[in-house]
Amino acid sequence: MSRMITADLVDLDLSADTKEAAARSLAERMVALGRVTDLDGFLADVAAREAQMPTGLDGGIGIPHCRSARVTEPTLAFGRATEGVDFGAPDGPADLIFLIAAPAGADDAHLTILSSLARHLMDEEFTRALRAVASPAEAAALIAGEEAPAAPEAAEPESAPAPAPESAPESASESVPVPAPESEPEGGRGGAPFRIVAVTSCPTGIAHTYMAAESLENAGRAAGVDVVVETQGSAGFTRLDPAVVAAAGGVIFAHDVPVREKERFAGKATVDVGVKAGINRPAELIAEVREKAARGEVSAPATAATPVDKAGEPGEGYGTKLRKWLMSGVSYMVPFVAAGGLLIALGFAIGGWDIDKAPSVTEHFAWGQADSWAALMFQIGGLAFSFLVPVLAGYISYGMADRPGLVPGFVGGAIALTVNAGFLGGLVAGLLAGGTVLAIQRVRIPAVLRGIMPVVVIPLVSSIVVGFLMFLVVGKPIASLQKALTDWLSGLSGANAVILGVILGLMMCFDLGGPVNKVAYAFAVGGLANPNEGSLKVMAAVMAAGMVPPLAMALATTVRGRLFTRTERENGKAAWVLGASFISEGAIPFAAADPLRVIPATMAGGAVTGALSMAFGCTLRAPHGGLFVLPLIGNPLLYLFAIVAGTVVSAGLVILLKGMRKPAPEAAREAVPEAAHESGPGGEQAPSGTGVAVAA
Repeated sequence: MSRMITADLVDLDLSADTKEAAARSLAERMVALGRVTDLDGFLADVAAREAQMPTGLDGGIGIPHCRSARVTEPTLAFGRATEGVDFGAPDGPADLIFLIAAPAGADDAHLTILSSLARHLMDEEFTRALRAVASPAEAAALIAGEEAPAAPEAAEPESAPAPAPESAPESASESVPVPAPESEPEGGRGGAPFRIVAVTSCPTGIAHTYMAAESLENAGRAAGVDVVVETQGSAGFTRLDPAVVAAAGGVIFAHDVPVREKERFAGKATVDVGVKAGINRPAELIAEVREKAARGEVSAPATAATPVDKAGEPGEGYGTKLRKWLMSGVSYMVPFVAAGGLLIALGFAIGGWDIDKAPSVTEHFAWGQADSWAALMFQIGGLAFSFLVPVLAGYISYGMADRPGLVPGFVGGAIALTVNAGFLGGLVAGLLAGGTVLAIQRVRIPAVLRGIMPVVVIPLVSSIVVGFLMFLVVGKPIASLQKALTDWLSGLSGANAVILGVILGLMMCFDLGGPVNKVAYAFAVGGLANPNEGSLKVMAAVMAAGMVPPLAMALATTVRGRLFTRTERENGKAAWVLGASFISEGAIPFAAADPLRVIPATMAGGAVTGALSMAFGCTLRAPHGGLFVLPLIGNPLLYLFAIVAGTVVSAGLVILLKGMRKPAPEAAREAVPEAAHESGPGGEQAPSGTGVAVAA
């Protein structure tokens, strides 16, 4: 730990009014020591992690952290802010700020040490000592565990907690047995304390995972409850002893990523929340588990709401959950679309437009004939494409109800194809299947039947219900709606087509691979399930608009490089290839550093490209591939013109907006030392206050 933090990495008079400014100030110390190679790139990674979930904690603590390829070795920087900095904690600003930087491939030993620090932050005596420390060297020693954390009023040495060993995060700390009340429910009989097992995890697995564990254990000791925690973090995880799990009366899942091997905790009173709830309100969670156990309210966590439903803070709105469920289905569907669509497109390219009339390759296949190979690719692609709607429905249901939702979801998706309800039918079938499974899981059943519920009862009953609804209730109305949508797309022309192209272009460039981008892409891909002239135009417009943001950033950095940081100029070179490959995320580093200028500019260019592509009547049968599938595009020259036009518009707007800032003199910029130059030309980098990450 003494290697991770030194006096040079401590600022006891940190002056910052935003979390971005605080992170930048501490990160600059890491750059100066060679611990971080790319300041702006590293800060973009920190901002992206912050966008997933605020890192402020009760007690005036902020722990911005991330894994990054720009980090050379695990490093910790500490700042004591003269004025509070808002990191999103419920109780207000933070004055103790820890910036944790871990390499993308950090070894377990280093991550374990950082995790041990996270546990210490739950100790009020430790944080009190940090607020009173007088010098950076003392602060570094205190954090490294070389000095016992003493309170300002010189507490007795024996009251100071000893530093946790490196393996601390890997196993739950021992609890002091406290007699339970006589009325204690199962797990607390015979004078033994009521036992709770818990699992904590977070997206990065460095800090929140272990802080939640420490918080739950401390709250358990205060309540006379034996809490044993399994931390599923970056340093791996050690499974709880099956005997410990079996003896527990309840389980707490405090997590923002899927719990591994969740089925081990079946049949327990269960509370399922986000990881920050485990940090901020552990006593409430423990009380809730005990109440459920006292009422005999047990469930099978493996079939309870999935982390897709529960990720993040409790109290998410239905709209947020619905988006996550739909994105779960889309994310699993996309590989089928990409593989099947490209194979179909290649079949048409090699064998001509009548390849769909070729006989089955099982009956006729000539090794030396191109038409036979074209037919083979077309037929494989067609079969892959036939899974599109069932996979969409199955994994929407999975996103809602975990594995028990797969069977009714796939069945509902297959029925949607049977009744010609298409893509819309798959969406509805997935939601019906997931809702049906969740409803069944709320029914209290005898304990003897719980073992067969996930594998027999739930799949059987839910499939019957979903099948009935899809065949006899909603299937035909959805099929009529799908036909109306297909007919509308087929008849798109003139102003209507252009307007749709503008809307799709704006959506593709709004969040660069985020939810809005995915909705537009899913709309286009859904049309390929029943292709017609209109749906092929939509697919072409969506892919063209999605290529604009990275290509525009590449062009702008080439034409007016002095408006960009050195890191951005390097990213601009890679953006040429990313844009040509239809990878919109290639523009994320630029948008993360300067969203107020980059995002509006890219949206304008995307709208231009989408409108022109629709106006020119360009078509596309492949759902991906960028410029590499140009031979499969209808009106390819006009398609290229649409992409170039949008790219020029976006690049021009970015240059105009960035040029409106007052730049630093070229001479002063060239005089900046190399370490500072890595963070961008002096005065020309995006203001730290705009360091907002765009979800990929």
